[in-house]
Amino acid sequence: MDTFFNSLRSIPFRRGPKRLVGGVAGGISDKFGWDVTLVRIGLLLSFLLPVLGIGAYVVAWLLLPAQDDSIPLQKMIRGLNK
Repeated sequence: MDTFFNSLRSIPFRRGPKRLVGGVAGGISDKFGWDVTLVRIGLLLSFLLPVLGIGAYVVAWLLLPAQDDSIPLQKMIRGLNK
């Protein structure tokens, strides 16, 4: 499982740093140099799509590393194994 999470860390994309909820919009805006407010509006509009918008956001939040390279899904799995 560690190889999977390490491969996620190797992609040049991070959640945040301009976080409001999960940091996905902040990461997208930081990566592409877009205004974070416009990205947040786009994400909110995508939530109007049945399942796709919210589902994609949750998957991105679970799998994308934060600025400190922590991955929420990996933390959850480690917490269950204690």
